[in-house]
Amino acid sequence: MSTQFKRVAFHTMGCKLNFSETSTISKDFVNRGFKKVDYRDFADIYVLNTCSVTENADKEARKLIRQAKRTNPNARIAIIGCYAQLKPDEIASIEGVDLVLGAENKFNVLTEIDLFDFDSKAKIVHSPIENVNIFSPSFSSNDRTRSYLKIQDGCDYNCSFCTIPLARGKSRSDTIANTVMVAREAIDKGAKEIVLTGVNIGDYGKNSDESFLGLIKRLDNLNIERIRISSIEPNLLTNDIIEFCSKSKKFMPHFHVPLQSGSNKILKQMKRRYTVEQYEDTLSKIRQHIPDASIGVDVIVGFPGESNEDFMDTFNFIEKLDISYLHVFTYSERDNTDAIEHENTVDKKIRAERSSKLRRLSEHKLSNFYDKHIGTSRPVLFDTKKGNQIFGYTDNYIKVAAETSSFDINTVHKIDLLSNERARVFGSPTIQA
Repeated sequence: MSTQFKRVAFHTMGCKLNFSETSTISKDFVNRGFKKVDYRDFADIYVLNTCSVTENADKEARKLIRQAKRTNPNARIAIIGCYAQLKPDEIASIEGVDLVLGAENKFNVLTEIDLFDFDSKAKIVHSPIENVNIFSPSFSSNDRTRSYLKIQDGCDYNCSFCTIPLARGKSRSDTIANTVMVAREAIDKGAKEIVLTGVNIGDYGKNSDESFLGLIKRLDNLNIERIRISSIEPNLLTNDIIEFCSKSKKFMPHFHVPLQSGSNKILKQMKRRYTVEQYEDTLSKIRQHIPDASIGVDVIVGFPGESNEDFMDTFNFIEKLDISYLHVFTYSERDNTDAIEHENTVDKKIRAERSSKLRRLSEHKLSNFYDKHIGTSRPVLFDTKKGNQIFGYTDNYIKVAAETSSFDINTVHKIDLLSNERARVFGSPTIQA
């Protein structure tokens, strides 16, 4: 490549998995002598790692492409990620886009830029998703405190609202031995906490004699302060996994378990693989073994056919659950999904109203969870400083602020939790007896 290209900017949309992959791709550029700059700054090459879970994600991607071109009209723009896999022709038609790489080719972005004649029209390098079967390991290293470790990719589920199997392909993962090796590399970069990420991480080891439980048992032996499990499907969060985590000193008391709806009718139409009764039983087992665990929940509102009664079933079910917070998603029509063919669509204004109700419920749940821990002491891994305050998270995912300059980022300290400030808890160092 000509040495005239020396500044590269990355922007990542969507999930922790995308952040992990962007970080690994960016290392190729840095190793070739590129200077990595902020996406808002002047760069010679902009790489946008896209999401396409919702219509808003698509709109945001188009806005970011235009933003990069305004910053440097002569810049080269490469688009990777889920949007690039799902709608490559649509992206290639956007003014300013030079290169569109699908799921199988995104890790080759630097090579493709080397080969591309930028005087020609936008180039698409894309394979049918059924041909994508290689697992490419990755981990994030931009934040030395916390590293997102990709352990799995793709999904064999076919939930009626979801495009992820179309964007990422079949479920696949590396061997436990190789995954542990990549985790050690992340630790060597200074990470104090590893977050296990993927599309459907409970499916780890599918079609082999290995399993997610086998993986976490091996990771538990690593020389690291903390390991955190990201989102895991309720039907794959087994009693054995919960019991193991309850005894581990490495695995944090924090689970994120997607629900999507509190109505069995809607769950069936979504093609989810559990009932509300089974979901409640899974959460009860977490509370039984790990009483102080943080439990996060995903929920989708406004799915086609969701009546007010169905929504209230969801609201009332979540209200009675002993959970810590919600991630609320407003249903968005996605091409090539079963749900887009469903009748009885929910008015967008009603979807927004239902989302607001659940977000208020989430605020109430989080405040209650914080209140329960006021007066206790928890270990906090500090990750950012601002002014005379330092911020971090407890083992069970309570955001903490402390007024002290004696702590360094990327260190763990025992903190007394003193007051609930809604967005976070204020604390002070525990005085050792």
